[in-house]
Amino acid sequence: MLVLRKADVEKILNGREKEHIELVRQAYSLHDKGATAVPHSIFLRFPDQPANRIIGLPSYRGGENPAAGLKWISSFPANIHSGIPRASAVMVLNSLRTGHPEALLEASLVSAARTAASAALAADLLTEGRRPQGVSFIGCGVINREILRYLKAVIDTLGEVTVYDTSPARAEEFARGCRELLPDAEVTLADTIEDALAAQRLVSFATNAGEPHVDLAAAEPGTVVLHISLRDIDPLSINGAHNIVDDADHVCRERTSLHLAEQITGGRAFIDASIGALINGTADFVPDPDKVTVYSPFGLGVLDLALAVDVHDAARGLGIGVEITDFLS
Repeated sequence: MLVLRKADVEKILNGREKEHIELVRQAYSLHDKGATAVPHSIFLRFPDQPANRIIGLPSYRGGENPAAGLKWISSFPANIHSGIPRASAVMVLNSLRTGHPEALLEASLVSAARTAASAALAADLLTEGRRPQGVSFIGCGVINREILRYLKAVIDTLGEVTVYDTSPARAEEFARGCRELLPDAEVTLADTIEDALAAQRLVSFATNAGEPHVDLAAAEPGTVVLHISLRDIDPLSINGAHNIVDDADHVCRERTSLHLAEQITGGRAFIDASIGALINGTADFVPDPDKVTVYSPFGLGVLDLALAVDVHDAARGLGIGVEITDFLS
């Protein structure tokens, strides 16, 4: 059993954004072809702590380099008031020959990287031919910071960044990080969420919202919205927009905005395509320029698996990590 600590994982992940986006693209392609097994995530909730949860994401990836594993990720939002990360995670990789666990990774960095890579991949696909001049970030945490890092790797037209958070202090700190990542960009703090939606043609939501709290009326036609946190947008706005998902069965559950839209409309006709179908060319999607396009990825465990296997293989090659030889003895 190889144990990879956070510092080990960080060392391997750093500076490889384009490689991670390609790994995510391949995983989505395999998923669209039916070459993965991705059971529904398991949500462990606590009756006396309704804001907290731990989620289990098992997955299998077929293809040329098959793998299986499980991510176990917690979300405790109050952590941020104590100066510690909201999310923490571990990932187990299992041998497909014996079924034995063969690696244990600190996975919060893997989770953030795959989320950001998925968002950047979608932004790249959905803005092809009409690149945005800027991006708005709604929610100033780790995920949106990583999304900016990954967007920078694939979209070279970003000269403006607009920032909004319910905490002005978090927004200021996030803005400073944006200026470090994009030193030539103009970074502006929005006074309201509507101002942030209206400011740019590419918008990323990454908040801890539990219920929808905003519509898309302020967004200009043709705007692409990366709805990473899944529960921000009013379901009627979802119904009136183009919608791209990673997997309809996964995203239409657990009271996401799309789940609520399905309940209101009685079906999923508002979903235009999956990102895997766009990658493989199995969906015919031509956006209406008068509509907003919303990308809502539930976050498939096979993405975590793809990056975790890559980290594990690199660690073996570099001799990084702690080898426990008697773990199963």
